[in-house]
Amino acid sequence: MMDTKERVAQKTAFITGATSGIGRATAHEFAMQGIKLVLCGRRQERLETIQNALEKLTEVHILNFDVGDKEAVNAAVASLPVGFRDIDILVNNAGNAHGLDPIHTGNTDDWDAMMDSNVKGLLYVSKAIIPQMVQRRSGHIVNIGSSAGKEVYPKGNVYCASKHAVLAITEGMRIDLNPYGIKVTSINPGLVETEFSQVRFKGSEQADSVYKGYKALQPEDVAEIIYFAITRPMHVNVADLLVFPTAQANSVTVKKEL
Repeated sequence: MMDTKERVAQKTAFITGATSGIGRATAHEFAMQGIKLVLCGRRQERLETIQNALEKLTEVHILNFDVGDKEAVNAAVASLPVGFRDIDILVNNAGNAHGLDPIHTGNTDDWDAMMDSNVKGLLYVSKAIIPQMVQRRSGHIVNIGSSAGKEVYPKGNVYCASKHAVLAITEGMRIDLNPYGIKVTSINPGLVETEFSQVRFKGSEQADSVYKGYKALQPEDVAEIIYFAITRPMHVNVADLLVFPTAQANSVTVKKEL
């Protein structure tokens, strides 16, 4: 009789935002465990580099599209070759933060970018994948949220709103998909050292200071947690998990060494 890890190794995972940070680390973690991969992202060159590295460990198919483009999402999923069409594990990781402004001076283009990726993108990809899970009455969806989905912090207004939406959508998914035996998990990290701050602060020097003076979570830390969640026994679902680096107590309390 196969154990849980052996069963997972025979499955196919679809990971969005796979070209950097948590998505890329999760792709590496899954590949090491023999899970077949569909890796999605907007940067074709990075996708090809990751594919070339991970094909030594498992089968890899790449899809180059923007999750916020509904037509592109549907076309990409429809284009999957036969060996990659049955998605067992969906990791909705793609997302971003733009700007850190009070609500009255916020940039509406930043707001649109966050809602398009963090909320609409998650919905579009999920809608394209979930029906096959419902038909097979099996599957596991892992939505990467944030501690910003648990509390609102100064100047985080719209980003926090988008991550609160992710949490609400995740809880709604869990209810609606319960009759079909589909697991739905929310992983909510605090400070993770990725390109996140470079994007949020548009490459300014302020981005470099975010992770100084303490040890932030690393993408690999979150990837290990995701793998833990998908390898629980059939009767166990990690429904909602909040993880901080030790130095962080909440969104605004971080112990930094001078």
